[in-house]
Amino acid sequence: MNGLKLLLILFLLLPQQSCTQDIDKSLLKGYDTAFVIYSRSSGETISVDTLRSAQRLAPCSTFKIYNTLIGLELGLIEGPDDPWYTWDGVRRSYEAWNKDLSLREAFRVSAVPAYQILARQTGPERMKTYIDKIGYGTGDISSGVDTFWLPRDGKTSITISADEQVALLNRLLDGKLPFSKKNITILRDIMKVAETSKGTLYGKTGSGMDAEGKWNLGWFVGFVESGGEVYVFACNITGGEKPSGIVTREIVEDVLKAKGLL
Repeated sequence: MNGLKLLLILFLLLPQQSCTQDIDKSLLKGYDTAFVIYSRSSGETISVDTLRSAQRLAPCSTFKIYNTLIGLELGLIEGPDDPWYTWDGVRRSYEAWNKDLSLREAFRVSAVPAYQILARQTGPERMKTYIDKIGYGTGDISSGVDTFWLPRDGKTSITISADEQVALLNRLLDGKLPFSKKNITILRDIMKVAETSKGTLYGKTGSGMDAEGKWNLGWFVGFVESGGEVYVFACNITGGEKPSGIVTREIVEDVLKAKGLL
């Protein structure tokens, strides 16, 4: 085989990177945005800003995707609608957290206290083992087994990039992470957040605050099934006016609708 033919074959085997213009920047609402969309069928990747997409940030509540799977694998959680989190009676600013919750409910309202208990039940040793097996971001959980995914002033936190979030979700859907098909099915069920005539959206938001309690980071990661194909995505936003997971999800949904996927 001559060199030209070999180069052509290698080029065809590589995932194709699309240009930024494939996403209308007006839909990003003026935020500093990392947004990656990967087509599992074609291998095509669209990235709004390749530098930002490679930047590692605290995952915030998007880590609940893997916290959930680890808890299921260890038998610490059962079905999605079985009783799970028992409220400790401490009233918190999010009213939805101030009651007993099933796994589905806790995931939907992103109940930090519930998932902190789960992380403590998992324990540092088992948590670190799973983090390493998964290959999750920097792998650093030294700031505390029940806080390492949360951005905290002056505390070390595990960090991960949008590119890495997409790669991990892709491996998860391929069955290449250390989780059973049964537990991945449960996760898919509770991750379902929207359905239209064009597609079904699965995802998890995450939000970070600064030391003064102001929103300064938003995430939304997941995948969309549309037209018989699956697209994995990860988006994070900073800067602008109160970046949060809710705003990030709005941006992602607007982009997916504009592309006819939702």
